[in-house]
Amino acid sequence: MKSILLKNIRAVDSDTDINCDILIDGGVIKKISGEIKDSADSEYDCTGLVVMPGLFDMHVHFRDPGYTYKEDIITGAASALYGGFTGVACMPNTNPVADNVETLNYIIEKGRHTGVRIYPVASITEGLKGEKLCDYPMLKAAGAVAVSDDGRPVESQEMLRAGMIEASKCGLLTISHCEDLDIIKDGKINKGKISEELGIPGMDRLSEDSITEREIITSKNTGCPIHIAHVSTKGSVDLIRKYKKNGVKVTCETCPHYFMLTDELLRTMDADYRMNPPLREESDRLAIINGICDGTIDCIVTDHAPHSEEDKSDFLKAPNGVVGLETSLAAVLTGLYHTGMISLKRISGLMSENPRRVLGLSELNIREGMQAELTLVDTEKKWIVDPCSFKSKSSNSACPAFRNGNLMESINGESAQIHVCCLHIHSPSSVLVRTPADAKSRTSA
Repeated sequence: MKSILLKNIRAVDSDTDINCDILIDGGVIKKISGEIKDSADSEYDCTGLVVMPGLFDMHVHFRDPGYTYKEDIITGAASALYGGFTGVACMPNTNPVADNVETLNYIIEKGRHTGVRIYPVASITEGLKGEKLCDYPMLKAAGAVAVSDDGRPVESQEMLRAGMIEASKCGLLTISHCEDLDIIKDGKINKGKISEELGIPGMDRLSEDSITEREIITSKNTGCPIHIAHVSTKGSVDLIRKYKKNGVKVTCETCPHYFMLTDELLRTMDADYRMNPPLREESDRLAIINGICDGTIDCIVTDHAPHSEEDKSDFLKAPNGVVGLETSLAAVLTGLYHTGMISLKRISGLMSENPRRVLGLSELNIREGMQAELTLVDTEKKWIVDPCSFKSKSSNSACPAFRNGNLMESINGESAQIHVCCLHIHSPSSVLVRTPADAKSRTSA
């Protein structure tokens, strides 16, 4: 395995922010110093670049097996690498559902040589039907890192309670999709001013808030950890903050579209802005940002949900979901870092270290002796998002961008340019991969 020397790099993790040189040998960080004069097989001048622990997205849908016309593990992994991610956790709403050893083995084996560490999340209940708990010890042994019926809630609180207890016994985190189906009924977008104007059935915030509190109370009563998926409302943020302060074992995540966008975009009747949970109102967006800034929200994920152009062609009939792996870091840099709301150290925590910690995976940071699984970032690089150039099979992006030949404005009226230029050094191959912009000018390669 070749050695690599990174010169003049800014190294950032949740505890570190230093300017240094980094020597990588055998896929391991061998030396970190102000100046390294050791020879290496490859040497890169990284002036102006930031290196972080490889980004990790703990909530993606790769649609494989069963819906590979939308995405598959190979294209999903390519999309992840292009966006700066070296690891992902795949949700189980595939066909067949990831509730058995065979399907988990398929996912793991197909992802083994993609350059991305792919971890399967198994379902809480068999077939996502909410009727019978899965065999968690068997799924854990097969490689599952968590359980979730994501895409729908476990409607029975008693079933959820029993599942949390059994999953916790074998070291599996329970991830909850918080949605009361009786409340939302046939809702399509957020219930509020916009849904009333358009005459479209709305999805009340109470649907999310009520189940969020139910899950947290179940965690409090059982002592088992719970992770709340894709938080989108002010009410849920407030509940999670309150119970965290009281010592309940609750963690949570949100997505860039919830702190960047609002349901005002639904006036366009563009199905790419339809997702579940839906885009909310400005008060919710600001609450999400506050939750990120004060530590209430642990992780930023994408909920990467590819759909074909045909699937998304009819606004009311289209399935929910957007892709996000290739724009997530850029959105975070643009919406949170360059606005002065959070630091790069905080970004590393939210997008790399915390997701691994929450899932119980091995620690990853920038230390001598640590595995060299790194993402290099140009925080000042500006580029225009073109979904037609995505590595994903699907282009249903909610990111303000050039789409259909037209420049769409961002939510704050600024130019739809976003900041990022990612490079990877990924163990065990220690290969430098350019993504999404050519960085030759930055390197000696």
